[in-house]
Amino acid sequence: MTRKTERIHLTPDRIRKMASPTEGQSIYIFDDDPRQLCVRITPAGAKSFVFSGKLNRTPLRLTIGATATWSLDDARTEARRLQVLIDQGDDPRQVKADKKAAAEAKREEARCAEALALDVWQTYIEARTPRWSARSLLDHQRLSSAGGKPKTRGRKKGEGDTTQPGALRPLLLLPLVKLDTDRVRAWLKEEASRRPTQARNAFVRLRAFLNWCADQPEYRAYTNVDACAARLARDELPKKVAKDDCLQREQLPLWFEHVRRLGNPVHSAYLQALLLTGARREELASLSWLDVDFQWKSIVIKDKIEGRRTIPLTPFVASLLESLPRRNQWVFSSPTAASGRLTEPRTGHNKALTAAGLPSLSLHGLRRSFGTLAEWVECPAGVSAQIMGHKPSAIAEKHYRRRPLDLLRSWHVKIETWILEQAGIKQETEVAAQVLKIVA
Repeated sequence: MTRKTERIHLTPDRIRKMASPTEGQSIYIFDDDPRQLCVRITPAGAKSFVFSGKLNRTPLRLTIGATATWSLDDARTEARRLQVLIDQGDDPRQVKADKKAAAEAKREEARCAEALALDVWQTYIEARTPRWSARSLLDHQRLSSAGGKPKTRGRKKGEGDTTQPGALRPLLLLPLVKLDTDRVRAWLKEEASRRPTQARNAFVRLRAFLNWCADQPEYRAYTNVDACAARLARDELPKKVAKDDCLQREQLPLWFEHVRRLGNPVHSAYLQALLLTGARREELASLSWLDVDFQWKSIVIKDKIEGRRTIPLTPFVASLLESLPRRNQWVFSSPTAASGRLTEPRTGHNKALTAAGLPSLSLHGLRRSFGTLAEWVECPAGVSAQIMGHKPSAIAEKHYRRRPLDLLRSWHVKIETWILEQAGIKQETEVAAQVLKIVA
C-alpha cells in the first residue's frame, strides 16, 4: 500500500501544527533540505524524525528520534551524517550495531575488571563440578564459605560456637584483577601462622582457579597467573611433614582397656571398629544398618576414591555392631545430634588416651595403625590396601588385582585376631565368633 508523502520546508512551528492522518496510515512529510529528512506522523499523533534514503538502490528508512526530544537542526545534521555514511558505502544500521556492540564490550570489560573474585569463583565451581568428586566440590565450597554457621563438631579451645570463614574468603572478596603476588603472599603468611594445613590446601586450589581464569577469554586480561608462584609456598608455608601417629603393639592393651571403659557405648564401638577396619573417619561414621550384612558377613562403605567398597565383617566387629542400639538408620547413632548419627568421636577418644597415659593419637592415626599392625601377620600390602580403600599404587594392583571378599576376609580375620590377642582379649574373640554364628 502506497503511503502518503508531502515535501515542504520544515520549521518547528509547522511540525507542531501537523495534524494526525485520518485514514489509518502514517504519513511522511519531507523536508526540502536535506531531502532525506522527513517527519512521520502516526494515526495516534506520534511524530518522529526519519531518515529516508537509498543504500545500493534499495530504499532505507531509519528513525532518528521523536520530534519532542530532537531539535530540527539536530535532526537535519543527523540526516546529513547518515547520507555521508551511505555515500562512503557504509550501512548506517551496521555502523549503529557496531557502535552498540563496542559500547557493550566496553561495559563488559569494565564489569570484568571490577568483578569480585568470589563471583568468578562461583562460575569456576559451576564449570568444574561435573569433573570433581563430591569431596572436592565440598572442599571448594568450604574454602569460600562466609562462616558463621553453628558448628556440628567439637570446637577447639579458644574457638567460638560458629564456623570460621573459609581460608580463601578474604582474597575472593577482592576484584579478580587485584589478586597479585603481594596480596597472595600477605594472605598466605597470615593463614600459614594460624592453620598451615588448610593454607596449603587453599593455595593449591587458588592456583588451579587462577590457571582456569587465564584460560577463559573473558577473564584472561584480569588474571595474574604468577600470583601463586611455587616460590610463595616454599617461602611462606612450613615444610610439609607427614603425620606418623600410630598405635604400637605394646600400647594395644591400654588403648582397648580405656576405650572399652567409655561411658558411651556408641563411641566405644566406633573407635574399636575404626581401628579394626582401617576405615576413614567419615566412612565409618556414615555407616547405615542397610550397609551391614550379618548373613554374608560384609560391610559396604562409602569410599572417597571409588564411591563404595565392600569389606569383610569380621567376628569381633560384628559383635560390636550387634550390641549397638537401633535408634534410627545409622549404625553409630546419636540421640542428641541433629543428623541422628555420631559426629564428634574425638572427645571420647581423647579422654581414653589421657586416662591410659598414651600419647596423642588422631582418628586417622587409628587407620594408620591398622595398616601398620597388619604387617605383623605378614598380610600382603595389596590386601590391606584394598580393605582400607587405598588407591592402587601400581599397574598390577590397578588393573590386574580384584581380590574376592573371601580372600580379604581370611586375612582380615587374621589381622583382627592378632590385634585382639595383643590387647589381651583373645577369649572375647571366640565369643564374638559365636555371636556372629548366632546372628547369621
